[in-house]
Amino acid sequence: MPHSLDALFAKISSQNTSKYAGPVEYIIVGLGNPGKEYENTRHNVGFMAVDMLAQKYSVRADKLKFKSLCCDTVIASKRVLLMKPSTYMNLSGQAVTEAMQFYKIPIENVLVISDDISLDVGKLRCRRKGSDGGHNGLKNIIYLTGKDTFPRIKLGVGKKPNPEYNLADWVLSKFTDDEALKLKDALTAAVDCAELIIDGKMDEAMNRHNS
Repeated sequence: MPHSLDALFAKISSQNTSKYAGPVEYIIVGLGNPGKEYENTRHNVGFMAVDMLAQKYSVRADKLKFKSLCCDTVIASKRVLLMKPSTYMNLSGQAVTEAMQFYKIPIENVLVISDDISLDVGKLRCRRKGSDGGHNGLKNIIYLTGKDTFPRIKLGVGKKPNPEYNLADWVLSKFTDDEALKLKDALTAAVDCAELIIDGKMDEAMNRHNS
């Protein structure tokens, strides 16, 4: 009998994956910055999405591996590695390429979840592939893998209040209470979107969730 909630949680997590054989087939990477000072900031919505996904599957992304906090679970009958890179945003590709090389996973099987300042809070957009759109995390992944053919989910964090507002200050700011309510719904949608993509249903994911 477990003597603590953590022990019980670990037991559930083990049961969630141990009954499944086979290697990791997919990677879901949530982009963000490590550290307490960055928690719940606009730039960290990728981390938030991975945490929500992990919670749904009774696992925790708390194992340090591939320059990330990670864990694995089974989604749509496929073994999936969940990752939150601890490299800081601009070097996210280092974590992604390490995991890809270890599991011999093609870039097309890497789903990246990131923030997007061109979308309002509460909106999201999923794509099969595309450019970095000025996002430094995506830019580093594309640079180090040499490809932009990976699926991604972009979560809206809102535009800068005015053109003169410093972009770094904006993406590192926290959400208002009203925005947080909208974000919660968007994160729930992102989890559903990720599940559809892993299940090979990209068209359905885009039709259902693209804003």
